[in-house]
Amino acid sequence: MSDETHDPRITRRSRVAGDPDSDDGRTRAGSGDDDGDEGGGDDAGDDRGQGFMANLWGGIKEIVIIAVMAMVLSFVVKTWLIQAFYIPSGSMEDTLVKDDRVIVSKLTPGPFDLARGDVVVFQDPDHWLGDIGPAATQPGVRGAVHKGLQFVGLLPDDSDDHLIKRVIGMPGDHVVCCDKAGALTINGVAVTESYVKKGDTPSGGRPAFDIVVPAGRVWVMGDHRSDSSDSRFHDDGTGATGSVPINDITGRAVTIVWPVDNVRWLSVPSRIFESVPAPAGATKPAVTPSDGATTGAG
Repeated sequence: MSDETHDPRITRRSRVAGDPDSDDGRTRAGSGDDDGDEGGGDDAGDDRGQGFMANLWGGIKEIVIIAVMAMVLSFVVKTWLIQAFYIPSGSMEDTLVKDDRVIVSKLTPGPFDLARGDVVVFQDPDHWLGDIGPAATQPGVRGAVHKGLQFVGLLPDDSDDHLIKRVIGMPGDHVVCCDKAGALTINGVAVTESYVKKGDTPSGGRPAFDIVVPAGRVWVMGDHRSDSSDSRFHDDGTGATGSVPINDITGRAVTIVWPVDNVRWLSVPSRIFESVPAPAGATKPAVTPSDGATTGAG
């Protein structure tokens, strides 16, 4: 037998080993690559899609949680600490003008005492505003969102049942308008009211009054004396009906926040009331004058 006789076992081993020239080898290699491309591509696409949706859902949840926390925090702040109000009229000019936005501290009265000269927001004590009818509201979803933002404190309160005036007399104070020089007197001492609107007098051209502020109440007046329906207009001559219950006071206006060119703190120089004595019969001063810079009113 010749040495060059073909050995069939060698041929079979070559084919099994995946000889690149063999049909079986090409079939196996091609089959493996196709399976890997098809299966791996689908899995990677699914993973990317699932990852994107998970990230999107996580981002939405985070935004919702932050928004809810912000609203809850705003509601807490509005209820117990501060609240924004807007000024609807000119009764406090030139200290405040129509459409000013002010921040009101609800810590006064409370941890901090009221003082003569404080600008306070209070609920209508006895139908001072008359029949104002229902407040105008925006229709539809926009109106609902507006009221909701007001409720949680993210928008200034434009309710029609609050007023803003300046505290002139504290409980027990004897307030008279006016003396021979035309000045307001408190417990027999004349005060120079630098916050009264330029061109106005302390009386504002209104009838004279002579009252004693009852316990638990304050006497309030607007800075625009000739255009303010304040304690003078609702009193019976004794101080009992024109004064405002301290329990009706929402808080003290501490700063103007809008418009930007009118931003400033609301305070009164202590010298205005520093010489006013305690009311008759008081064992200690009823009030400590406010400190700070002038309100900027005339």
